[in-house]
Amino acid sequence: MLFANPLIKNIALLTICQALSMSSITITIAVTGLCGRNIASDPMYATLPLTLQSAAATLTTMPAALYMRYVGRRFGFITGVFIGMTGAFIGISAIFSVNFLLFCIASTLIGSFHGFTVLYRYAAADTTTSNFRSQAISLVLAGGVLAAIIGPEIAKASYDWFAPIMFAGNFLAIAALQAITLLFLTFLRIPRPNVIIKSQSCRPLMKIVRQPVFFVAVISAMVGYSSMTFIMTSAPLVMEKCGFSFRQSTSVIQWHSIGMFLPSFFTGSLINRLGVIRIMLTGVITYLICIAINFSEVKLLQLFSSMILLGIAWNFLFIGGTTLLTESYKINEREKIQGFADFLIFSASTFATFSSGYISHTFGWQAVNICILPFIVFAGIVVIWYSSFSNS
Repeated sequence: MLFANPLIKNIALLTICQALSMSSITITIAVTGLCGRNIASDPMYATLPLTLQSAAATLTTMPAALYMRYVGRRFGFITGVFIGMTGAFIGISAIFSVNFLLFCIASTLIGSFHGFTVLYRYAAADTTTSNFRSQAISLVLAGGVLAAIIGPEIAKASYDWFAPIMFAGNFLAIAALQAITLLFLTFLRIPRPNVIIKSQSCRPLMKIVRQPVFFVAVISAMVGYSSMTFIMTSAPLVMEKCGFSFRQSTSVIQWHSIGMFLPSFFTGSLINRLGVIRIMLTGVITYLICIAINFSEVKLLQLFSSMILLGIAWNFLFIGGTTLLTESYKINEREKIQGFADFLIFSASTFATFSSGYISHTFGWQAVNICILPFIVFAGIVVIWYSSFSNS
């Protein structure tokens, strides 16, 4: 039987869990900013709950990684799911009571849940050999394709479940998705590092961080993730301001998510064939094309095109950076470095989320794209430098 192989079984389970968790995240992206604006006293704070989600994910990743070192991946992921379900139920209460502070607390808990789920890709890398690592990471992230299909559809179907109280149904759907995730996690079997490996001495953190491979991996993943977040946070608000419907907005997010995760079916193979540097540079070029399209009129066709390209660019830079990161640490250092790298990545994403709402509200859509351009160019320069450095 196919799933008699524990490696294939674990990858399949992690992919399903990734799909369910990303469906929840897709729903929150679609509705949290709109909920925030409906509940907040000032529309400028509409994206504050999203910012708190990013901040909570940032602050959770490293403790979550270290926590899993002692309790194991399965129990660690189950803990994250319970945090997410709690946040979803508090979110329902906040919407019914029109309580912005309570909604911010709910968003914080959902962000903490996200801080656990981003480690699915590392769990996949930990279970494989080095020559299959990029494919394992890609296949788990490919679970986002299912999320891209069902997430926005669930958002559109559930936002009026409690009409005339809008969006409370979305958070009930998030809780239901996590209940299903719990079922699949019970079958996950990833061995913990043995006592000998745990007891081996680790290099000081700064010694690992000073490696060029770590620097380039984190910069690529950080710019790739935060740039996507910066543009995508503003997109639903800009679309509503321009008169597009909620269903049109969620459709754009849906195709953006497909662009993020569909390439994952072949990104790992492309990395093995062409090299991680070329894939990351392709991501940089794709970002530049996306921004060029966003400088044109805010029309539905342009938004669909640019958001799909935004997703593809994220995929190449994020998977490329994650793959490169696995070359920077030893097995007994992995939880520490994985957590620290994601702390840096999501710190940048948190800042991007908060500043995006302010810049979009104050200066408009064009300013959002202008602000992100220097960071994309910088990432390209860093990757080219590393290519020259590693070949010398």
